[in-house]
Amino acid sequence: MKLTTKLGLTLLAPLLLSLLTGCERPPIDTVQTGFRGTGMEQVYNPRTLLKQASLNQAPAPAEAAAADGPKASQVYQNVQVLGDLSVAQFSRHMASITQWVAPDAGCAYCHNTENFADDGKYTKVVARRMIQMTQRVNQDWKTHVADTGVTCYTCHRGNHIPANVWFAPKDRKNANSALGDLAGQNIATKEAGLTSLPFDPFTPYLKDAAAIRVNGNEAMAGVGAYANRASLKQTEHTYSLMVHMSESLGVNCTYCHNTRAFQSWEESRPQRVTAWHGIRMARELNNDYMNGLTDKFPAERLGPKGDVAKVNCTTCHQGAYKPLYGAAMAKDYPELQALAKP
Repeated sequence: MKLTTKLGLTLLAPLLLSLLTGCERPPIDTVQTGFRGTGMEQVYNPRTLLKQASLNQAPAPAEAAAADGPKASQVYQNVQVLGDLSVAQFSRHMASITQWVAPDAGCAYCHNTENFADDGKYTKVVARRMIQMTQRVNQDWKTHVADTGVTCYTCHRGNHIPANVWFAPKDRKNANSALGDLAGQNIATKEAGLTSLPFDPFTPYLKDAAAIRVNGNEAMAGVGAYANRASLKQTEHTYSLMVHMSESLGVNCTYCHNTRAFQSWEESRPQRVTAWHGIRMARELNNDYMNGLTDKFPAERLGPKGDVAKVNCTTCHQGAYKPLYGAAMAKDYPELQALAKP
């Protein structure tokens, strides 16, 4: 009897351990965001928050530079953006970009140091366009970034390539496996939160303008490439994007939605409107800025289908509900607040 019991416990222990691997080790903090009993709450893991805090520290701004003296465009050749800054302000900004994007390589990452006016390095051409993109976000997407704004550091964090970008995924050879047509899902990927949901939630929503829907008022609705957006199959695409957004911001569904009626805008939290604008902002940046640079990048910087790296929610947020937990870096760089002048 004792032998049987010990054997049973020996076999049961690995099973119990495997079940516990899906649970988070306490303590877990819960913050109520709605009426008690409604499930309107955010769940936080203090260990995760501690790690995220270390990754979301904004650097100190460079010391302000004098605005007097000749303009950069009058002194330097081929200054196509930020030319209205004084030489001192321009130098300050270039030094800041170096620290934000390429602290190890320095000026040589973008410039031919024997001829700074030369556009021979693709990184210089890309950087110029990225300055314009940053200005566009700060000037025209306040519906998402408010007055906090963004700088190059928001995405790059000291890396010449942001740690979180996306490409169109490669075609899966087993798309028609013994299990049937996988329909772009049933392959656990980081993008889908290691779930069986569709592994490319970005192309339909952050490049194309597919409607984000969970239910509809008519059967088989819609036309074109993303027809029938009200089916269960297409609902899974929406869920995949929502998983991405949740993990990107380090929050759960109730950060934007009301558990009483997930689809209701009237009962949603204000953050849902901000997220709505964020999806459209990312789509514009990918189509109007990133895709236009495809032929500027060398082949090794392109994705498996030859497309350029693009932005998603994680590119800026990196696990924080606000990038850098709301550090207002942009106010110290007013030249990034409006579209560049020559």
